[in-house]
Amino acid sequence: MSAISPCSCGIDVHAHVVPSSFPSYLGAAMPADWPSMADAKPCHKHVMMAGRIYRTVSDRCWDVAKRVADMAEMGLGVQAISPMPELLSYWMAPEPAGDLLRYINDQMAEMIAHSGGRLVALGAVPLQDIDRAIAELHRLKHELSFAGIEIGSNINGKPIGSPDFDGFFAQVEKLDMAVFVHALRPCGMDRLVGPAQLQQVLAYPTDVGLAAASVITSNLLLRHPRLRMAFSHGGGTLASLLPRLQEGYQVFPVLQESIQESPTLQARRLYYDALVYDDPTLLHLIAKFGATQIMLGTDYPFAFHDRTPVARATSAISDEATRNLVLHANARRFLGLDEQAPQ
Repeated sequence: MSAISPCSCGIDVHAHVVPSSFPSYLGAAMPADWPSMADAKPCHKHVMMAGRIYRTVSDRCWDVAKRVADMAEMGLGVQAISPMPELLSYWMAPEPAGDLLRYINDQMAEMIAHSGGRLVALGAVPLQDIDRAIAELHRLKHELSFAGIEIGSNINGKPIGSPDFDGFFAQVEKLDMAVFVHALRPCGMDRLVGPAQLQQVLAYPTDVGLAAASVITSNLLLRHPRLRMAFSHGGGTLASLLPRLQEGYQVFPVLQESIQESPTLQARRLYYDALVYDDPTLLHLIAKFGATQIMLGTDYPFAFHDRTPVARATSAISDEATRNLVLHANARRFLGLDEQAPQ
């Protein structure tokens, strides 16, 4: 049997952007976390926050030509870009946060305009102020034609399943926009022993799993059944938590009273990226959540990204129909792309 050649049709739902520069803050007092950029080694800049280097990033964060060239090598036809999660800035006062996110969204719109149809966007909104968030959501839809939004796994420590965000998600559903949930300032950092990079390696998937669980236990998708919501890093720990949650639902009457549909069924309404770095784990996600719910994700262009997403999925998945779902069809449905998008 001959080897299967990776296609160039992949759609990546998990890729990030940092603008090449940030505007000076024009208000009375600059927020401590207002970002700026400082020159670093060739083709790199330091993202500065509160007077310190938050992260050093390459020009692939903003250079569309280099990004599109890399996409070709990775087998990707389309990439959904979203802000580096720390830029979501939920901890800022609402007005400067809204100004910053509006600027970042406009920068992403510029990138899309110069991508030849290869990029779509998941914008950012200031969820610390629901009214401002809804206003920017409408701008993203009606003025910038974005496919959806990126949100954090928690909003200043509040779970995304909290009823406080129900009015916002009602608007997202009404506007038919996708929601991509990325880990942000995760809980449990005090339990980790080792370098700071363990936040990305271990704490991120833990927080994502709890965020997804909060959507299930709050019945969010039952109230908003047309909401399309995806979770980064394969849904984090949810695949392992789900059997225990399902068993608890069946054992404890109080859980049956509060959770209005089987956790397993609710989990299969959500979407997940395939960014798990391991073939058996990817196949486990497909078995647990359904072949129609898994999409490619890379975390491009950061150091911890998957450089061969299409080849990895092609190698792991033997069934052609399932492979096509994961490579592009599920993402097309999640992002609301029409059949004219590049493949």
